[in-house]
Amino acid sequence: MIRVLWISGLVILLDQSTKLLVLRTMYRGQQIPVLGDWLKFTFTENPGMAFGITPGPTSLVTVFSMLATALIVFYLYRVRHDYYPYRASLALILGGAVGNIIDRVFYGDTLLFGKVVDFIHVNIWSGFLPESIPFIGGMYISLFPIWNVADMAIVCGVAGIIILHKKCTRYAHEREESEAVEDKAEETTEPPEGVLEPGVSIKE
Repeated sequence: MIRVLWISGLVILLDQSTKLLVLRTMYRGQQIPVLGDWLKFTFTENPGMAFGITPGPTSLVTVFSMLATALIVFYLYRVRHDYYPYRASLALILGGAVGNIIDRVFYGDTLLFGKVVDFIHVNIWSGFLPESIPFIGGMYISLFPIWNVADMAIVCGVAGIIILHKKCTRYAHEREESEAVEDKAEETTEPPEGVLEPGVSIKE
């Protein structure tokens, strides 16, 4: 389990490093073009969950995120012997969840009332549509809401779980069958009660 937790640690480190850099070098609402209108750094703060989803008060979102993260840790422990790529996907989700929790706990005026720092702004080109089409013709359209490294890790982790779920289930089933065969082999090699192993004598 420790090996996959390194993945979570790297996600947290990268996520918090980029967020601190944004906080120190950009002001809220500032945009920095990276690849023209395709990719920009746009500093925003999100009081809700990933992609701006806000199901309730900020403190409630923070507590819910902590409970969800605890469940991820518990499940990761349960599958600690299962298919490694599947566990790595869970570790990505865990790292992303912890990264955003740090924002909600510490990046506010009071604990549990912080806002998540978002800055990655990706657009897609809709220029294949004629400019004569009202509203959307020839425009750039946001691919996602503005997000961060933690959100990227969560999305990649969820995609990995969906793709690898069947393979992980098959891997776990094969491992259980292998362990059952090994246990049966050990039982058959043990001598019956009252029967001495070769070379063992009874001393009076």
